[in-house]
Amino acid sequence: MKLKVCGMKYNTAEVAKLQPDYLGFIFYKNSPRDFDDVIPKLPKRIKKVGVFVDAPIRTVLDKVNYYRLDVIQLHGKESPEYTKDLLRVLTDSAVNYPEIIKVFSIKDDFDFSQLKPFKDIASYYLFDTKGKLPGGNGYTFNWDVLKDYPSTKPYFLSGGIGLSELEKIKTFKESHASKYCYAIDVNSKFEIESGLKNIEELEKFKHELQH
Repeated sequence: MKLKVCGMKYNTAEVAKLQPDYLGFIFYKNSPRDFDDVIPKLPKRIKKVGVFVDAPIRTVLDKVNYYRLDVIQLHGKESPEYTKDLLRVLTDSAVNYPEIIKVFSIKDDFDFSQLKPFKDIASYYLFDTKGKLPGGNGYTFNWDVLKDYPSTKPYFLSGGIGLSELEKIKTFKESHASKYCYAIDVNSKFEIESGLKNIEELEKFKHELQH
């Protein structure tokens, strides 16, 4: 499984040395991890993800072009119509054409029919824990829900994942529910403070995830 480290803010270069597959930068003023800085030069294999919450399309386009984002993560209540409009604008105006991750929040159950309108416009889905905040709530949802996943689209698994979830991930990887799980997304469980990642713990997690 691939690894995405989200909520980057203070020690991006150090995290990049661990060679995760994705680094996530949050562009949302209400987040303590809101990013408004310079992204250091990253290895080409690391994809830069811009995380947005119900942002105006113009704002998304500006960030895509300024930061040369490879992926857009829509973490709010963005509609299929909004997403189609966004893709249209990106096709016309973006310096590079990013992939789209559409986020859905889960607690104890989930209506998978919500995925269908995004089937042809999202590159990936991301399943996160439903909580008070759009993300970074710090606890996991019931992964058993994903045994009913009806799609073949690859998805990111997110929500309160830390070192203590490693055994749970290993068990999950052996289940049918994980068949289309493309990547693990981590954030708050690896922080010294908001936006400052614990390098040693991330390194250990990445090593265990790959073995």
